[in-house]
Amino acid sequence: MKIVIAGNGKVGSTLVEKLSGENHDIIVIEKSKSSLSVSTDKYDVTGITGNGASYAIQKQAGVDKCDLLIATTNSDEVNILSCMVANQLGAKHTIARVRNPDYAFHMKYLKENLKLSMYINPEQEAADEISRILRFPTATKVSPFMFNRVEMVEISLKSGGPLNGLSLIKLRKVYDEDILICTVVRDGEAIIPNGEFVLQEGDRVSIIGAPRTLNAFVRKLYPNKQKIKNVMIIGGSHIAYYLTNTLIDSGMKVKIIDNDFDRCRHLSDILPKATIIHGNARDRELLQEEGVEKMDAFVTLTGVDEENIIASMFGVKNNIPKIVTKINDTFMTDMMDRLGLEIAITPKEITADSIVRYVRAMANSGESSMKTLYTISNGQAEVMEFHVDGDLPFLGVPLHKLKTKEQTLIGCVVRDGHPIIAKGSTTIEKKDSVIVVAEKGKISNLTDIMA
Repeated sequence: MKIVIAGNGKVGSTLVEKLSGENHDIIVIEKSKSSLSVSTDKYDVTGITGNGASYAIQKQAGVDKCDLLIATTNSDEVNILSCMVANQLGAKHTIARVRNPDYAFHMKYLKENLKLSMYINPEQEAADEISRILRFPTATKVSPFMFNRVEMVEISLKSGGPLNGLSLIKLRKVYDEDILICTVVRDGEAIIPNGEFVLQEGDRVSIIGAPRTLNAFVRKLYPNKQKIKNVMIIGGSHIAYYLTNTLIDSGMKVKIIDNDFDRCRHLSDILPKATIIHGNARDRELLQEEGVEKMDAFVTLTGVDEENIIASMFGVKNNIPKIVTKINDTFMTDMMDRLGLEIAITPKEITADSIVRYVRAMANSGESSMKTLYTISNGQAEVMEFHVDGDLPFLGVPLHKLKTKEQTLIGCVVRDGHPIIAKGSTTIEKKDSVIVVAEKGKISNLTDIMA
């Protein structure tokens, strides 16, 4: 596929990294020569210096013959205009990154009238992911599939935990729940385990199942874990706005602290049910006065990674049960683990995953198409949902008879809306949705699972 990416910022450069290894012809348009060279020097992509919304620049990039234009500049207006120009030139598909809440509420209308194939809001996507994590008190990540009929949750095994020392075969006997452990991160390495694998303290485990079944399983593991009711958010960003709306609708109490007085006043107007505090998150006395130690969850959403990490460490010191930290630099993930900060949210990664899913679905729209894609296990693995549209060679064959690639796992089959946790006797049939876990970048379509 020929793909043009307009804007090589956080999202654009992440897309280049993810898509450059998938046999696409990629052209990147970026105003900044230095920013452009970061990608062109590292990856096999073509760079054009200029404005992505310019007719002449798009013509130079060959947008008139491209399969997809993705507009990811820092300006919503430029992104929307870039897609309009691309449509006029004849691009087959267009995707716009749109952040401003004023536009976000009208994007369904704009999508139809501007003929956008897809629009994506990184802040809304990040807020949705955080809200899922807060809804599931023990999880460090929650990934929904098939319209929330299936979920994958990540949990960390603590000292003295009930799963420590159990093999996966024994776990099935001890806990009679229809769930499947798909990946384990141990000592920084992602593993897709077999039945003999023994869990131990410090493992980060990904488990798949129906939401009700997962909740029942986790309640057995942690019967004293309480639902989250009180949340403190540091930083009044767009993510904070979207997240607060969702949390308040679900019955949680939210308190936001931000050091910009005008922003606080604006948030007070648009979030009347939240408590908005003007102040500096580094002011420990302020945090204590606002009851930080009584919070069930603490979410740091400023624009500076270091400030978020420092604030989150203060949350750890105050024994807050759940702490979520937003970071932009994924290289900080290992450091966060050492600091005891388990939950990191990276909007650019979430956004890029959504767009990569769309690209893969375009590229493989025959027998199976990708509907959902999430990066899990510290970015080392992917979990993907495929819909079986055609006649694949292994339909009707029990899974235990299939020779699949190493470090590849079929986790779940959804048939007629009902999830079936994969076992050796499970088969894949036409019209099924199939959830696959594999090493990052290893699987693009369902037939790739075969060795």
